[in-house]
Amino acid sequence: MALVTSKEMFKKAYEGHYAVGAFNVNNMEIVQGITEACREEKAPVILQVSKGARAYANHTYLVKLVEAAVLECPEIPIVLHLDHGPDFETCKSCIDGGFTSVMIDASSKPFEENIAITRKVVEYAHDHGVVVEAELGTLAGVEDDVKVSAEDSSYTRPEEVEEFVSKTGCDSLAIAIGTSHGAYKFTAAQCTRNAEGILVPPPLRFDVLEEVSRRLPGFPIVLHGSSSVPQEYVKMVNEHGGKMPDAVGIPEEQLRKAASLSVCKINVDSDLRLALTGTIRQFFDEHPEKFDPREYLKPARAAIKEIVRHKLIHVMGCNGKA
Repeated sequence: MALVTSKEMFKKAYEGHYAVGAFNVNNMEIVQGITEACREEKAPVILQVSKGARAYANHTYLVKLVEAAVLECPEIPIVLHLDHGPDFETCKSCIDGGFTSVMIDASSKPFEENIAITRKVVEYAHDHGVVVEAELGTLAGVEDDVKVSAEDSSYTRPEEVEEFVSKTGCDSLAIAIGTSHGAYKFTAAQCTRNAEGILVPPPLRFDVLEEVSRRLPGFPIVLHGSSSVPQEYVKMVNEHGGKMPDAVGIPEEQLRKAASLSVCKINVDSDLRLALTGTIRQFFDEHPEKFDPREYLKPARAAIKEIVRHKLIHVMGCNGKA
């Protein structure tokens, strides 16, 4: 199976009340861990490349890694997606370079400027058989080159979505309902503590999601900043030399609820990085004499595979949907 777009993928997800997992990739082990889990669970997948990943690993290397995954896992549909494309030029480069989906993120611009930029990308992408994700509302947090303070974040305004989608022609829409980029999504002041003393983030704004869905029936919605930041991996990092106090993510039960509504794509990034980093830190603590990258990257890859498997089943609900 060749690389596909997300169009049919999202149609099935919307009708089936599940979401497709979108995972950011930066190297071979991450690509392998994700796609091996998806192949075994028979799940569709979106492999995302950010501007930062392209700067780190090179566009060509990343495309070839994803193409290798397509050859190794021909039974599952795979989308190659640009995450948070900052401008038309970056989106065009990815469209011309083999991506089947791009995101243009002009959410920090005024409404009319966001429409104009998004429309330009949509026209070029559709002429080349590529689909486009756009964004309304601004998520707080830090992820690669995306840095937004809590003060500058804003919820999506449901009254704007119909005009935006109609005028841009975008194929899916990322909205802001309280998720946040990175592993440090919320300050302690924004959270409460449960009986065990664990920080609990504020709940997602399902009222915003439901109103957007009412105004855009059948239209695929996307959630960014949706890592759950598993505390077992935060603990693993901290127990083996790391310093990640109060790293808090989005509760998985809230993400599963979103997936059962109109959310067809859920982005996960920090969870995979935590699993990889925690496993490598533990390996070197237990085997300080080791130096062969193959020895510490093998368990790291296995950790990524298991956390992706968990997400596919318990958060996305897309296992068996390939």
